[in-house]
Amino acid sequence: MDGTSPLLELHEIIVRFGGIQALDRVSLTVGHGETVGLIGPNGAGKTTLFDVVSGVRRPSEGAVRLDGEDVTRLSETTRAHRGVRRTFQRVQTFGWLTVEDNVLVPLDCRGGGGGFAGDVFSLPLRRKRERERRALVAGVLDRCGLAGYADRLASSLPIGVARMVELARAIAEPPRLLLLDEPASGLDESEAAVLAALVEDLRTTNGCSVLLVEHDTGFVMRHSDRIVVLSQGAVLAQGTPKEVQADPAVRAAYLGGAREKDAKKDGAQSA
Repeated sequence: MDGTSPLLELHEIIVRFGGIQALDRVSLTVGHGETVGLIGPNGAGKTTLFDVVSGVRRPSEGAVRLDGEDVTRLSETTRAHRGVRRTFQRVQTFGWLTVEDNVLVPLDCRGGGGGFAGDVFSLPLRRKRERERRALVAGVLDRCGLAGYADRLASSLPIGVARMVELARAIAEPPRLLLLDEPASGLDESEAAVLAALVEDLRTTNGCSVLLVEHDTGFVMRHSDRIVVLSQGAVLAQGTPKEVQADPAVRAAYLGGAREKDAKKDGAQSA
């Protein structure tokens, strides 16, 4: 924890599902305040990698280090306490709660003040903590453009707003490492721009590091410092966006199938 080591380090991560190897010796790092984009075709292992980083899934082999400390065997709850937060590919808000209460949920882990008696008798410390939390949530909602939705049930929201609620919940307390799994999916151009600006503000204001997965590779390229390309569970390439875009192996992996199809089409037309 000397500040010179990466915030996140994955070393030789292997994940097996029976006879299927979903991740094959994946190693990558995310520096302090850095955004690393993770791209690859469907089935490349991106979400599985997120599960490993967040603690939802323990790898079959390999190590996960946070600030130099091995956290491979720590639970997702413990990692969340240490500042690892994530959003999901499919929006996972609590539909029966209001937007405000959705964002309050992660703050409950710190205790309400006064224990059970504080809840039952509404003791002064409990009321003080509640006011502080709601003030914090109001600030987060405003930051995410959700102030006008505070009293709406999450189940009634359009997809773009629901995604922002999920993001607000993830940043209710400033994260150290934010895992974004297709955060721009379902967003229009203006909503995606708001999202990108908010993530950049988290980096510059809070020093947050970001690991980003997005189906829209253009979005990832524009908003990442480095890119890691996964293919069939293994790292195919990594580097700056320009380096990755120019990498012949990446171009072959993404364009090879299309070229083969075009060649067959041309051959059929010639015949």
